[in-house]
Amino acid sequence: MNKEDLQTKIEETRKYMYETYNQGEDYNKVVNISQHLDDLLNKMVKIKSNCKFVFLLLPILI
Repeated sequence: MNKEDLQTKIEETRKYMYETYNQGEDYNKVVNISQHLDDLLNKMVKIKSNCKFVFLLLPILI
């Protein structure tokens, strides 16, 4: 999954979690969605940190 697709998925999941909470759904369902959102956010952090690492190494590799 690329960065743009992941960002879209994060926004969709965030909206879904908010809607689920506002509809008064079961607490466990909201928590599960929140945990999924956390996983997606962690993936985004990992992608961003990998990009920084590559850019730091780029001058060394050239």
